[in-house]
Amino acid sequence: MPPISLDEPSGRYLSFAEREEIALLWAQGRGVREIGRMIGRDAGTISRELRRNAATRAGKQEYRATVAQWKAQQAAKRPKTAKLVSNPRLREYVQDRLSGAVRRAGGELVAGPTPRAWKGRNKPRREDRRWATAWSPEQISNRLKLDFPDDESMRISHEAIYQSLFIQGRGALKRELVACLRTGRALRVPRARARQRRDGMVTPEVMISQRPAEVEDRAVPGHWEGDLIIGLDRSAIGTLVERTTRFTLLLHLPRMDGWGAEARSKNGPALAGHGAEAVREAIAAAITALPEQLRRTLTWDRGKELAQHAKLTIDTGVQVYFADPHSPWQRGTNENTNGLLRQYFPKGTDLARWNTDELEAVTATLNGRPRKALGWRTPGEALNDLLSSTQDSGVATTG
Repeated sequence: MPPISLDEPSGRYLSFAEREEIALLWAQGRGVREIGRMIGRDAGTISRELRRNAATRAGKQEYRATVAQWKAQQAAKRPKTAKLVSNPRLREYVQDRLSGAVRRAGGELVAGPTPRAWKGRNKPRREDRRWATAWSPEQISNRLKLDFPDDESMRISHEAIYQSLFIQGRGALKRELVACLRTGRALRVPRARARQRRDGMVTPEVMISQRPAEVEDRAVPGHWEGDLIIGLDRSAIGTLVERTTRFTLLLHLPRMDGWGAEARSKNGPALAGHGAEAVREAIAAAITALPEQLRRTLTWDRGKELAQHAKLTIDTGVQVYFADPHSPWQRGTNENTNGLLRQYFPKGTDLARWNTDELEAVTATLNGRPRKALGWRTPGEALNDLLSSTQDSGVATTG
């Protein structure tokens, strides 16, 4: 064993003297919280030290200060070979989840738009972006534990993936893969604040304060949140998200005949495709295709596109409620989903060009991405589990 250095570190890391104290107190049967209080360190620091730097000879863990100091010094040596460099299998898994192609439910490839060549600049704006599987590094990191439960070599932190993308010299992943991240940023910068949304006229009876209390805890499925994402030239796509499973539905809202050829009139038909009647019909078509237990309530923004909410309730049996003005957090699940969808439908692009099949492909991709809120299951898996536990065996699931 090489000689142990007794030079005091900066204070951020444990010293050899502290490790001797930990070894003595641990041998006396003291707990990690008590040890932390006695030496002035956080209990999490003590717990990690005992787990990471314990001696493992003879098949059992015993904490010795000299062994722990040596292991800490070995781990601190730089430069270190990045895990994504030394593990090709892990690197292939990460790259595939970041940049994998978007496919229809049957497996057919959807090409998506043709983006401009990536030049290494910051977040692209008002330009088409490449459609990709686009799992986030945190999704990839935690999904590895489910896909490879017995293979410890298939583990990596989300921060290591980010560093491999953002820090020059890590070298494991191609730099242009940052364009496959949801934000598309080439640098780590704070997010811009969202613009305020326009108000709509609603009655007190359908305000969110009148919504049943069971909606809040997400224990009962069938409660949805919805909104529109707006694109260039007043194009739009409708979004519906189920609060319990985060299952997403996209509403195709094509432009009507005469758009662009007729002058806009104040009280004329909404030729852009997302007028009150068009939105009501699209929501009704999507909601009525679901099992009855998944049709309870819908919480919408205060936009006038849902002015026919009373007729929607009559047609579908879904009670509609509206959020308070300038309160997007009251529909947080939907706001988060709309942010994810901007990976495929960036602001400032024409959303009317995508047909129903292409929207279904993006829907399948989003519902096939693992979610932290679901224990790293996908929304599709969560919905199938829910339906299989509540429906008769003869009723088909979402597949």
